[in-house]
Amino acid sequence: MDYGKTLNLPKTDFPMRGNLPKREPDMQRWWDEINIYKKVQERTAGRPKFILHDGPPYANGDIHIGHALNKVLKDIIVRYKSMSGFDAPYVPGWDTHGLPIEHAVINNEKIDRHQVGIAEFREQCAKYAHSFIDRQREQFKRLGVRGDWENPYITLKPEYEAQQIKVFGEMAKKGYIYKGLKAVYWSPSSETALAEAEIEYQDKRSPSIYVKFPVVEGKGKLAEDVHVVIWTTTPWTIPANLAIAIHPELEYSVIEAQGEKYLLATGLVESVSSEVGWGEVNTLQTLTGAELEGVVCRHPFYDRPSPILLGEHVTLDAGTGCVHTAPGHGEEDFELGQKYGLSVLCPVDGQGKFTKEAPGFEGMFYDDGNKAVTDKLKEANALLHLGFITHQYPHDWRSKKPVIYRATEQWFASIDGFRDQLLQAIKDVKWVPSWGEQRLHNMVADRGDWCISRQRVWGVPIPIFYCVHCNEEIINDETIDHVAALFRKEGSQAWFTKDISELTPAGLTCPSCEGKEFRKETDIMDVWFDSGSSHQAVLKEREELSWPADLYLEGSDQYRGWFNSSLSTSVAVYGKAPYKGVLSHGFALDGNGRKMSKSLGNVVIPAEVMEKMGADILRLWVASVDYTADVRISDKIMSQIAEAYRKIRNTFRFLLGNLEGFDPATDRVDFKDMTELDQYVLIKLQHVTDTALKAYDQYHFHSVFQTIHNFCAIDLSSFYLDVSKDRLYTEGADSLARLAGQTVMYEVLVALVKLVAPITPHTADEVWKYVPGAKEISVQLTDMPQSNPALLNDELEQKWDLMLELRDEVLKALEEARSQKVIGHSLGASVDLYPTEEAAPLLRQFGRLDEFFIVSKVNIHEEQAPQDATHLEKVAVKVGQAAGTKCDRCWIVTPAVGEDEKHPSICPRCASVVEKYYSHVNE
Repeated sequence: MDYGKTLNLPKTDFPMRGNLPKREPDMQRWWDEINIYKKVQERTAGRPKFILHDGPPYANGDIHIGHALNKVLKDIIVRYKSMSGFDAPYVPGWDTHGLPIEHAVINNEKIDRHQVGIAEFREQCAKYAHSFIDRQREQFKRLGVRGDWENPYITLKPEYEAQQIKVFGEMAKKGYIYKGLKAVYWSPSSETALAEAEIEYQDKRSPSIYVKFPVVEGKGKLAEDVHVVIWTTTPWTIPANLAIAIHPELEYSVIEAQGEKYLLATGLVESVSSEVGWGEVNTLQTLTGAELEGVVCRHPFYDRPSPILLGEHVTLDAGTGCVHTAPGHGEEDFELGQKYGLSVLCPVDGQGKFTKEAPGFEGMFYDDGNKAVTDKLKEANALLHLGFITHQYPHDWRSKKPVIYRATEQWFASIDGFRDQLLQAIKDVKWVPSWGEQRLHNMVADRGDWCISRQRVWGVPIPIFYCVHCNEEIINDETIDHVAALFRKEGSQAWFTKDISELTPAGLTCPSCEGKEFRKETDIMDVWFDSGSSHQAVLKEREELSWPADLYLEGSDQYRGWFNSSLSTSVAVYGKAPYKGVLSHGFALDGNGRKMSKSLGNVVIPAEVMEKMGADILRLWVASVDYTADVRISDKIMSQIAEAYRKIRNTFRFLLGNLEGFDPATDRVDFKDMTELDQYVLIKLQHVTDTALKAYDQYHFHSVFQTIHNFCAIDLSSFYLDVSKDRLYTEGADSLARLAGQTVMYEVLVALVKLVAPITPHTADEVWKYVPGAKEISVQLTDMPQSNPALLNDELEQKWDLMLELRDEVLKALEEARSQKVIGHSLGASVDLYPTEEAAPLLRQFGRLDEFFIVSKVNIHEEQAPQDATHLEKVAVKVGQAAGTKCDRCWIVTPAVGEDEKHPSICPRCASVVEKYYSHVNE
């Protein structure tokens, strides 16, 4: 007789191998066909909003692993929120203006921006940006990120630019926007001013020079044969020197060395003497800095004065305590010069070349000027010492080239005008990690005014008009409304293509001279003003969104970037932050903790990972790491993640296979009718659900991953599913024991597939198609499982926790017996247990210990264990071969095999099931 027919062996079409690189694109096409985003939004309409506002990636280049980390984190949150009681629309966006795209168009498209018209060049930039929006959109969708991909926000769209103009206008109306001559970061490589957020520091080798300035008017304090010694690492700024700064409270010494007299800070005499090589020095005089105010020196090689000024910024950290001051090339120098009424000399143009205001160096690039100026100092006998140092120096974060300070007329947002409001707004935000609050607080507390103008063409123009007759700056509600309406209709390209008469509202007159002729500002806005206006241009523009956002989520570099600029524009206009919460993540490093770079060959490309392993594996990696710090990724790490994925997938496959024929509408068994083993697993499921949901709420996705993985690997695969195989496979299909086990498996399956859906959506929807019973077409159209407190039973749980400890001990003894060839398969074993007083009552409560330990026979003894038993903590175990014959159907070894004459090769239990099966078939 073929007893195999009577076995309830697992059966499912759900594939063992994920083959994610092939299956995921098919799943994504199905999502597109049914418009899953629209279906989710229709289902959640009317629920409380949860708005995660997307920080726009730059539309230049394919996505990197940092993009993948960021977008998957956002997607996990949005998916979870939409399954946990919220309406959570997700509108992705792109940042599209700025220098990198200009450079790409010039270099890649071979376009000379000086030969083509501005309007045509801007069209090429827009075309380039759109091409990468399309590429990145497909790459983000391949990651499984769900969103309104057909209607993203883009900073070059007319409606966006119109709202940005409104933000600028409101800030100007409140007096926060002004034009001023200041020393700002200037990028000669990009030919434009930069904001602090566009600066990064890199090592640079610079000359280190000590220069002497002869005193020409000692004011009775210094003899006129004294030289004031300065130190600088930027010799090229010496032609712009107009003064020397000293600290009023520091002590200064006049020393004699090698036949000359020098003035420098007393606290630095020793270090300077050592570096310059003076040898023995004699102190002739000491004075406070305050006493030296007004002493006049002469420029080392130009015939002009360099007076001594008092500055609080002077320190003893390095140099001489006498600071070379060039108001045109330093922020503190500029401010000190303004205090003392100095002119602003900036003899370097936008390309970084000396102008005629630096005689002898005209046309020379400033960096080449370092050697030329040093040679000139040596020729003038003013150079005391030349050396070189490697130090951290500001660079343009786009071109990666050094920047300079350069005094130019620029447009600024006055941070001082609303700094206190900014600091208060930061306190009102929830920061994850919590240190984010202090980090942004310090940045805002210390930052200067925001330089928002750029001398480029690919961006949103600064909407300012000037009277041709008196040069009055004109910006008011009327001009802003007119320009905003024009941009909403035609985009900012209109600024560059239309006549000034069309850009200005009809009847505009100059408020100062009543003139009617105007010219327009040619500078554009800082791109951080573009993206920093998104709270208005997106959250207030889109009907499905709301302001302020519940969450901004970006990399930790955005404290100086988007978090900062968004806060500034929002507080300036509305008095509060545009976000209720901010979550930041670290950077992706290689397996050795190194920054990724092409030169090191350690760059991980998301597309390659997905082509090899699938998006769900990459997403599972994101969920597995503590992303609030820097995270690591490598082939080895991804292999470990793939193994964890296989464990979860195989658990789903086992559950589905054993639910063949199970109808949850008719076959469910009540909790009270289940065995304690089944109840125990459902109790564990409640804890898993609670832990996972709490972790989701706290954005601790690694806890979600660990909780689910451990439940699958330990509680299910290594325990419950293993011990349940006997009744699942061999009991009657309609037996209470088997239906109870299937009920547990159904509840576990549905809960787990929902819990993993935000993290591995492709796999979740693949599993969902095989879940028995009536259901929604996608797991994305369901809500998260909720735990049932009524099922909890502390006493039962503690009892079974102890049983599992006992089981672990027995399994150790079985493994030892197997290694010693005493037994083969565990079902060939008979186990004699000699429990402790604590464990004995517990063991005697259970009728099917053989099933629990997956053996053929269990005997419990009261007497002392024999010497040859394996002595463990709570029980001594003696393992031997089971007596009897192996049942052909259930493989249990028992003397009872053959007691039923009709079925001589199987045990009585199996014979009963078989008889019932065939009687049913014959009916």
